[in-house]
Amino acid sequence: MTTRSITDRLGGLAFGGDYNPEQWDEPVWKEDDDLMRRARVNLATVGVFSWALLEPEEGRHDFAWLDAHIDRLHANGVAVDLATPTASPPPWFTLAHPDALPVRPDGTRLVHGSRDTYCLAAPAYRIAARRIAAALAERYGDHPALALWHVHNEYGTLCWCDHAAAAFRVWLRARHGSLDALNEAWGTAFWSQRHTSWEQVLPPRETQWHKNPGQALDFRRFWSDEIIAAFREQRDAIRAHSDRPVTTNLMLPAYQNVDLWALARELDVVTSDQYPNAPGLDAAAGVAVHADRTRSLGGGRPWLLMEQGTNTVYDDGQILGKEPGEILRHTLGHIARGSEGALFFQWRQSRAGAETWHSAMVPHAGPDSRIFREVTRVGEAVARLGELAGSTVAASVAVLDDPDAWWALGVDGLPSSRLDYHAALVRAHRALWDADATVDFAHPEHELSRYRLVIAPALFLLSDKGAENLRDYVADGGTLFVQHAAGFVDDRMHARLGGYPAEPLREALGIRVEEYRPLRQDERITLSDGSHGTVWSESLRTEGAQTLAAYTHGMLTGGPALTRHRSGTGQGWYLSTRLDDADYADLVGRLLKEAGVEPDVPGLPAGVEAVTRHALDGRHWQVLLNHTPVAVPLPDPAHDLLTDALAQELPPGGCAVLRGH
Repeated sequence: MTTRSITDRLGGLAFGGDYNPEQWDEPVWKEDDDLMRRARVNLATVGVFSWALLEPEEGRHDFAWLDAHIDRLHANGVAVDLATPTASPPPWFTLAHPDALPVRPDGTRLVHGSRDTYCLAAPAYRIAARRIAAALAERYGDHPALALWHVHNEYGTLCWCDHAAAAFRVWLRARHGSLDALNEAWGTAFWSQRHTSWEQVLPPRETQWHKNPGQALDFRRFWSDEIIAAFREQRDAIRAHSDRPVTTNLMLPAYQNVDLWALARELDVVTSDQYPNAPGLDAAAGVAVHADRTRSLGGGRPWLLMEQGTNTVYDDGQILGKEPGEILRHTLGHIARGSEGALFFQWRQSRAGAETWHSAMVPHAGPDSRIFREVTRVGEAVARLGELAGSTVAASVAVLDDPDAWWALGVDGLPSSRLDYHAALVRAHRALWDADATVDFAHPEHELSRYRLVIAPALFLLSDKGAENLRDYVADGGTLFVQHAAGFVDDRMHARLGGYPAEPLREALGIRVEEYRPLRQDERITLSDGSHGTVWSESLRTEGAQTLAAYTHGMLTGGPALTRHRSGTGQGWYLSTRLDDADYADLVGRLLKEAGVEPDVPGLPAGVEAVTRHALDGRHWQVLLNHTPVAVPLPDPAHDLLTDALAQELPPGGCAVLRGH
């Protein structure tokens, strides 16, 4: 099952959002029917936070109200993405099962009063989640309105309670096989931590000082597997009664403690939620990195944007509004990069509750408002793009992304707390986006031969298999760019001996790092080529590599900072410090040029985004987004699906979807 089964049912790309009719009364429902038609809504997500209404007491279900709303939506031409409500257990559940409430690392048990008040490892919670999922599927599995199943919402809550401890031990037995193997993996000879019985093994709770790094890494892996197991249970309960696609909404980049590669493999359709965390051009870049990463998680298949904020930009504790035209540009930014439509959270802005001030398609001001008028124009635009359904995006550059490397940079006792995993990924993508390169994300162990350039921004942890794969990629003709603090530990969090990074990667890079030297908070160093570094530096020696820039600072003076090594028919680049943004962008531009990577639409000025979607039959479409306040002439005028006319220029802040010749 794929997104095509959804778009076929909808008759085009998806447009709509979370719909919570239980918050309103009949006059509002009637208005909703009219407004959804005006906005071209064809898909509504229903039931995400409705557990207390669907199951008012344990084991007793009330579906009458939901029957009425699903039938009403269907009669109005709106299909349903039906959610299981398990992200928000009702008060009766936590009163009956207080042991299922989550516990923090310091032992504090949280109380009911928000969403996500559950321990995913608690047996009572898992039983209740399966029960409500099965009941919903049995009732609605073949309903003609149903287009998609939506399990849970933004999985991610962690817990350190006794249920989690028991499940953790089961997981560790399966992974390591014996206590001796566990002790070896965790290095428990240090600090007298050797375990002599499984009952001694606990989650990494609050303790006197540093937690054991291997224990901390394994707990994150365990919890990821626990999330995936919980999803599978609900998915399988649904599949027993329904043949419609099943998904859960991913929340990028760092909200969910989960191996997104592994979870995505379990989904019929990859879906995700995206909310900008900065305004203006940074928001547009945020759309791009989110969309590229989501598409990559599904192996390049079309995916679906499950949530975006209509008029929401989070910025340092504030909720900023979007500028006129940004709702359309953000929506088309996701569609350009493979989404089969765009949904919002939510349809109508709540008048009460914890997210009263979260924007919506119909704001507090009602339909006579700028926001709803823009939403209507966006709905009309998406309705014109049905022919894009099923088409894909091709990239010639990849950024490497490994959850183990992320979790490894979160353990205690590292040389620097400023090695921010996701910031490094976003920074690499931003430099590529600014250079008009279309980007995939990939795991270090993935097949990489289709990429001309691969960037590894933050591989502090690198498995032996990953290191060998990167060596082979270079030997076979690829261009690899590895950044500082790479391959310092293996997949058990054991330091690499004999020099960093992992030995097969050293072979590809032609260097050997002997010493890491983090820089002071205010320290900024100059390299021999005039570029500047911060945060980190390393003492390394070349073993075949060419030095392109050297340190001019302290004991490292004259030592290599940026190197390039010819290996096989490819080349491996290594950068041992964190360059300033402008210098980093220049280096990425140089790498793109050497790797022969060209923009999808050459000749466009900075601030104009262009991505191409391709169909199997040879058709293609160029999605162009002008993020600047000036008109931009198009180098190759073509038919624009948005206006159904020949487009010769992009107006200020304008968009076009050009059908290929």
